Amino acid sequence: MRKLKNIELNRKTVNEYKNSKKTNLIIILDDIRSLNNIGSVFRTCDAFLIEKIYLCGITACPPHKDIQKTALGSTESVDWEYVKNISELLIKLKKNKTKIWSIEQTNNSKKLTDLSIEKDEKHALIFGNEVKGVSDIAIELSDDVLEIEQYGTKHSLNISVCSGIIIWEFFRRLS
Repeated sequence: MRKLKNIELNRKTVNEYKNSKKTNLIIILDDIRSLNNIGSVFRTCDAFLIEKIYLCGITACPPHKDIQKTALGSTESVDWEYVKNISELLIKLKKNKTKIWSIEQTNNSKKLTDLSIEKDEKHALIFGNEVKGVSDIAIELSDDVLEIEQYGTKHSLNISVCSGIIIWEFFRRLS
């Protein structure tokens, strides 16, 4: 067994990526403080051909060296847009028949292991602030709330880890 060389990875060019069929999934980052987390989410979205990222509230926008540090150029391939007010964005997405999922721990959140989704629907996942989580208004405007079951002493995951797990699961089920 040997590691593959970069040339053997069959990486898409930015143009090939832009013209590829995308996963029916939108990512919403609301009030994310860490530029490294933002960059990591971009990189994950590139890996799984995510349709678009919306950056909301205080979430920083590319170009920024601390986003680029972890994004490794994926801010050039993944479509993104800044929208200050998440409520307006969610109302617009719902009008376009997008199913909105908040990723949060609530009294009636669904466990990731119990996830059931329609392949033909468009889905949007909201990831919230590293300390405060997804805002109450975003949860209220969501169609459903999803959480990753955790069994240790800490009951939170870094957004870059959480988004990777959730995006992979949606990608797997939508593909």
